[in-house]
Amino acid sequence: MSQQTGQQSDQHAWTERYAGALMNTFGAPKLVLTRGAGAHLWDADGREYVDLLGGIAVNALGHGHPALVGAVTEQLQTLGHISNFFASGPQIELAERLLALLGADGRVFFTNSGTEANEAALKLTRRTGRTKVVATEGAFHGRTMGALALTAKEAYRTPFEPLPGDVVFVPYGDVAALEAAVDDETAAVVLEPLQGEAGVVVPPRDYLPAARRITLEHGALLWLDEVQTGIGRVGAWYAHQHPDLVSEPVVPDVVTLAKGLAGGIPVGACIATGGSGKLFDPGNHGTTFGGNPVAAAAALAVIDTIEKDGLLDRVTAVGGRLREGLAAEPRVTEVRGTGLLIGLDLAQPLAAEVVAAAQDAGFILNAPTPQRIRLAPPLVLTDEDVTAFLAAWPGILDAAGLTGDATGAGAAS
Repeated sequence: MSQQTGQQSDQHAWTERYAGALMNTFGAPKLVLTRGAGAHLWDADGREYVDLLGGIAVNALGHGHPALVGAVTEQLQTLGHISNFFASGPQIELAERLLALLGADGRVFFTNSGTEANEAALKLTRRTGRTKVVATEGAFHGRTMGALALTAKEAYRTPFEPLPGDVVFVPYGDVAALEAAVDDETAAVVLEPLQGEAGVVVPPRDYLPAARRITLEHGALLWLDEVQTGIGRVGAWYAHQHPDLVSEPVVPDVVTLAKGLAGGIPVGACIATGGSGKLFDPGNHGTTFGGNPVAAAAALAVIDTIEKDGLLDRVTAVGGRLREGLAAEPRVTEVRGTGLLIGLDLAQPLAAEVVAAAQDAGFILNAPTPQRIRLAPPLVLTDEDVTAFLAAWPGILDAAGLTGDATGAGAAS
């Protein structure tokens, strides 16, 4: 129940203060949130929501997980921050752990976010002596100038052009287009194993193996942006390792991570395998907070908890149930994704209305495009929460004014 005081809700009062103090980069906030527990959130008026977005694939362990709280508290009491003139145990252990999960030798550069991880990777590609990068239509790699140059959406790009150049865009999932674009002047091909911002677009299973073959033929780096898909999100440590997404094993030259890596504590990583890990020399790149011992300890706690609690299998099972339930609704024309990164298409371009109706019903979703919905809930989402959402789903679509073929059914993939 809402805990409003006086004529004006706490929610409204906070929103007004937000508008007067913060830059208008995100527009008006949908809610002002005050606390969370597991996959649940509460707003400033005391209303409860099931979080099916997870901070856009960030809150891997949900909100207030004891393992994460404990790790951050203990580390902050021990050693909070040091400059990169020095090293810490958690920083070194995390780098070793990420390489072990990747199953490859290499080196790691820590950052504070996904866009910074991609910025580091872009600079790394320049150390090959080449400048051309092949990216894909529908791609999202971040908002800093270098990462933005690799991001396809014109609305993001146009206000800040000219962007760093020599980037070629090709259709995502199209092997022939990739073969035509990559040549002996190409420094790198950058791909998302699944495109998240585009609405969870899944490529053919031969796409990443073909990209690996093509880049090797031309001496180019294969760079996989796993910022949204990595660290258990799809039911594997890295999406490019998942058998549902690749027809054969792929070992990339560069992998970028962030989002769920530390469960909400800012951290990112640029991992370079083999000889690529030695391309940076001292002074080539840097960061103040990257590899911070607190962020590294948080990331180690996330990895430990995913392993200890068997969350990779859990993600696969819960994700499958969600996709099946969503696809049973006739007004959903397609359901895509793997694990707990799920995208669906609606019969009409009413995604914003569906998100608003879901919020009114107590569920937080995302509309990456006018006709697509994205779900990226905490990996600890409960069966009870799934049941409640699927039961509410038809009513949410009704409230959004969605119509469609009453006899058809969506197709799960």
